[in-house]
Amino acid sequence: MSEALPWLVVGDVHGDLERLFKALSPYPPDQWRTLFLGDLVDGGPFGVGALRYARDRPHSTVLLGNHEVLMLAALADRANRGSPFLLWMSNGGQLHDLEELAKDETLQEWLADRPALYRLDAGTLAQHCDNDGYGRLGGSLEEINQAVRRLLASGDFQPLWDLMTPQGIFRTQPARLESWLAKMGVRRLVHGHTPHQAPAPDVYAGGRAIDFDGSFGRFGGARYRRRRPVGASVAPLPPAR
Repeated sequence: MSEALPWLVVGDVHGDLERLFKALSPYPPDQWRTLFLGDLVDGGPFGVGALRYARDRPHSTVLLGNHEVLMLAALADRANRGSPFLLWMSNGGQLHDLEELAKDETLQEWLADRPALYRLDAGTLAQHCDNDGYGRLGGSLEEINQAVRRLLASGDFQPLWDLMTPQGIFRTQPARLESWLAKMGVRRLVHGHTPHQAPAPDVYAGGRAIDFDGSFGRFGGARYRRRRPVGASVAPLPPAR
């Protein structure tokens, strides 16, 4: 049964599908449950390909990242090319990716149904962003995920973008991390979103948080080209301390 398989965690891919193929090759999908922490799109040229690959990999769970939210906003604004579209383009959006997503309604529906939060086990919570803004949407994992889906279905993308954009909150304000963990009833957090400089997923706050955004993607602006090793973003989930 898949529940008995160990977890493999994948941080922000940002459209680097070629590197994703190579990074996952040592981890056969029938031997691992794979958690994608979001931000598979933007920066690199193959964001939609990365979404499809993550969706179709057996035993996988894909979380919603802020760049997926922004891409859905750009899709809704595709005809007008107003502020949401321009914001997406300025954040690494690839026009050919948007056109590809526009042709695939099944993928659009799947993407808008991604959870923002996911409980890996009784003590570990996974989310894309390292901040507690999700708490504005509800008091439990289930309430927050339902609220996220309602906002996406309504086309009200701005609140999600606003709460998912801040970076490094838990590293600089550890009291907020502790409060968030207590609110969600878990002992540690796994996230992406904020690039780190370690050669492996960055464990901080005494093991209470692990950052898997090792600047995986090689394309786009300087923020995507930090040239960290693959193992900084793709690695088995460490055992809880």
